[in-house]
Amino acid sequence: MSSVTDLLDQAANVSLTIGGHKILWREIVGNGFGLASAIGGMRRMVWAWPVGIVGNVLLFTVFLGAAFNTPQGQNLYGQACRQIMFICVSAYGWYRWRRAKDSGAPAVTPRWATWRERAVLAAVAVVSVTVLTPLFTRLGSFPPVWADAWIFTGSMLATYSMARGWVDFWLIWIAVDLVGVPLLLRAQLYPSAALYTFYACFVIWGFVVWLKVSRAEAGRPAVAQEVPA
Repeated sequence: MSSVTDLLDQAANVSLTIGGHKILWREIVGNGFGLASAIGGMRRMVWAWPVGIVGNVLLFTVFLGAAFNTPQGQNLYGQACRQIMFICVSAYGWYRWRRAKDSGAPAVTPRWATWRERAVLAAVAVVSVTVLTPLFTRLGSFPPVWADAWIFTGSMLATYSMARGWVDFWLIWIAVDLVGVPLLLRAQLYPSAALYTFYACFVIWGFVVWLKVSRAEAGRPAVAQEVPA
């Protein structure tokens, strides 16, 4: 049994060295699944959700570095907790998109959130960051802790907004990336930092795609009304 455990441990900790820094393959693979999920989400494909969940499980072990013996050994509790949150919210998004697809409709129809919905998102963001910052500080999260709290909060709001089909979720992701890249570079989690940087460009593209779709969907009833009876 111990030999099997040792073999699994060795497989989980296979790494490569780039610029003198050890990088785990599970961090690279986990981020690869995350990227595939983002592409699927932009294309409104239902498979984006389960693919993303696989990446979340892998990255959870990376961000609890002290517990899972990563080369960096840093615990980013906000990053780790958001992987659990991703799994929960992704299950909701998976169910919601699958249900729409089974009914013969598109998995999701993009639209802008209403001002009331945006107000709720903003209120949740303020309360969540205010509460989580001291909590993550006590747990010993990697500083600056408010950044870790915002990454968790923003990711939660963006994922939920994606499940609801709100175009706004792309803008929330941009705000997450702007904070996430510097934090991950400080923690020497370079593949994740590189992916966040790529996400920032990809998110702009995804935003444009969803914006065009939302305008096309919004314009259809208007066009129908212009046709003479």
